[in-house]
Amino acid sequence: MERIKINDYKTHKISDSDVIHRIHSGEKELYEILLRRNNQKLYRVIRSYINDQAEIEDIMQNTYLKAYEKLYQFKHDSQFSTWLIRIGINETLARLKTKGKYIKLYESEHSPSKDFILEVPDAEQLNPEKKMIRKEAQQVLERTIDRLAIKYRTVYVLREIEGMSIAEVSDCLGLTISNVKVRLHRAKEMIREELYELSLNTEIFEFGFSKCDTLVMKVMRII
Repeated sequence: MERIKINDYKTHKISDSDVIHRIHSGEKELYEILLRRNNQKLYRVIRSYINDQAEIEDIMQNTYLKAYEKLYQFKHDSQFSTWLIRIGINETLARLKTKGKYIKLYESEHSPSKDFILEVPDAEQLNPEKKMIRKEAQQVLERTIDRLAIKYRTVYVLREIEGMSIAEVSDCLGLTISNVKVRLHRAKEMIREELYELSLNTEIFEFGFSKCDTLVMKVMRII
């Protein structure tokens, strides 16, 4: 059987399903491919519930470890990322519940989270002035998204920032498609038009570079 290079996860030379089959066959080192493919998406989902960096990374690690333990339960007729996100959301809600902050997603939206400026990596190609403008714009957008009630924020992040389909969001959150559409519409209404245009920039809530490498190494050492 041809050996897979870990960097192949970037070029999509092998499907998630094939990776999982080969992990089951004993190549557990290939689990790193699934981590690197899903780090950004999983981070953004959990970040839509919690804004504590250390806690987010701890939940991400627990999510990956639980997913690895239950990998035999994954059904290959669905997307691995959707299955992983469900685990991540359950881990997040369980953590919030133990802290006495259990979130009821069907309650009133009048529960904004406190302002939080997330550190976002600058694009290396930009000059200092443009870097500052971009960072400031991202911070304004992130604070605006943070003020949304969680039931709107999670839908907005999954659909508009991660680019998931309405059906995928519905599947991840256990909501009807019509409910997802309503929440998405309301989330957009609560974000000013100019901020909504800025939200098309997918560089917010980044989880890359050294953060990605550190988490990958932690999980791979444990498994």
